[in-house]
Amino acid sequence: MRIGILIGRIGGVDGVALETEKWIKVFRKMGHEVFTLSGQFEERKLDPQFETLVPEMSFFSPEGFWGQKKAFHFPDNNLPELLEHIHFYSDLIGNKIVDWAREKKIDVFVSENASALPAHLEMGLGIKKAIVELGLPSITHDHDFYWERGDRYLSPYPEINQIVADNFPLRLPNVFHAVINTYGKDTLQTRFDRKSVVVPNVMNFDLPFGEINETNINLKQNLGFKENDYILAQVTRIVRRKGIETAIQLIHMLEDSNAKLVITGSHSDDEGNVYYNELIEQIHELKLEGQVMFASHIIKNNRRQTPGSKSYALSDAYAHAKASTYFSTYEGFGNAFIESVLGKCPIFVNNYKPVYWPDIGSKGFKTVMLEDNIITDKALTDMKEVIHNETLNREISEYNYQLGKKYFSFDTLEEKLVELLDKAARFSS
Repeated sequence: MRIGILIGRIGGVDGVALETEKWIKVFRKMGHEVFTLSGQFEERKLDPQFETLVPEMSFFSPEGFWGQKKAFHFPDNNLPELLEHIHFYSDLIGNKIVDWAREKKIDVFVSENASALPAHLEMGLGIKKAIVELGLPSITHDHDFYWERGDRYLSPYPEINQIVADNFPLRLPNVFHAVINTYGKDTLQTRFDRKSVVVPNVMNFDLPFGEINETNINLKQNLGFKENDYILAQVTRIVRRKGIETAIQLIHMLEDSNAKLVITGSHSDDEGNVYYNELIEQIHELKLEGQVMFASHIIKNNRRQTPGSKSYALSDAYAHAKASTYFSTYEGFGNAFIESVLGKCPIFVNNYKPVYWPDIGSKGFKTVMLEDNIITDKALTDMKEVIHNETLNREISEYNYQLGKKYFSFDTLEEKLVELLDKAARFSS
């Protein structure tokens, strides 16, 4: 089949973009031709045969940004101008999608969250127009929904709220839904009587990851740590829902100066640096300045280095960590959990809602799990045992790795994509 991917941005570290890259790899492994239409290609050169840029589809385009600002953030009581803008650019984007699909002879569309979350109204409506006009079977990869974001997508204009309610998630006879968790599946069924296929986020278990090698062997040294220091890795962005304050509290409760918390993500998504400053205050109050490191300057999402370099990849952080801390209060899925499993790194996790236990924890992973981010005496004892008992640490790591390979590998993704494409093929026939 000739598959057409529709996405606002691809190539960076955004969760939707990362999973889309995996879908593309597996589609191609299955023998399909994959063409991508996007508003932004990050950190890559375009392959003109398979990749096409439509700037208006970018979340950061003047068109998309203005629409979001006036619809949700800073309305200016000029609804007619806003509606005219939305309809004009949705028509423009829709027409570009139609022309591209005809040129590339697309058999099935895959809309990457653009038809689920109204983060770009014009793109979402444009995709709908193209699907209606062409009548192609379409898969919407629904990562999250507007009602999961509080008031983020609540407009003072009833007309805008109606547009959102009518079009997100997209509900047409030729649209088939892929959701990333059981909660999403249940919600679509309850709210809209729409069936969906749960497609978990996955990792490539066929590639080396989280292994100590010549390019990362000096990581602890370059972080300024001593040989007998040990690392707990917080491989997340610095945003409040990641529960990083619990990881810092854990370092305090370990009462061990050799314990080092390494936080790999930046605080660029923390609006006003409010949460980041709270963490700095916590570190100061607990006198942990030498034990908590913000390391986004040296540990990057995508490493480009040679032996001896002083920059590292996320894989390198897992390679040197005794365990990873993952005390999130909410996640749509939880890529960092599966990364830890892939990197053979034991995990200290909060039972984050609504996903962790139904979709991940119940599979049988061995972790130290908190409820409501409360570190009990037993949890602390268990974490110390995982950190200091090398045999137990290795056994847990290997057990979780084999379980992850069973449930969250590219093989699992391929099975799910076969199911979705079969549905699309039956519709088109």
